[in-house]
Amino acid sequence: MEEKKKMVTIIVEGTPHEWPKGEITYSEVVTLEVPDYARHPEITYSVKYVRGQGNKPEGTLPSGGSVKVKEGMIFSVSETGQS
Repeated sequence: MEEKKKMVTIIVEGTPHEWPKGEITYSEVVTLEVPDYARHPEITYSVKYVRGQGNKPEGTLPSGGSVKVKEGMIFSVSETGQS
């Protein structure tokens, strides 16, 4: 029997998104806010989060990085311009 992944609600730039419990990557967070992100690799974004897991409740998600998600976690995505 396939185990259904528990979903959590994360907030990206004020918009709630359902996400499977576990990790989310930098590009997944950016894509939730900027759906055509993959087509514009020249644009870089700053991804910050708050209300994260116990030992890292807040921080910055670097490009190529990932972070464990938890219910009610809040992400902010801002364009930093050309890389």
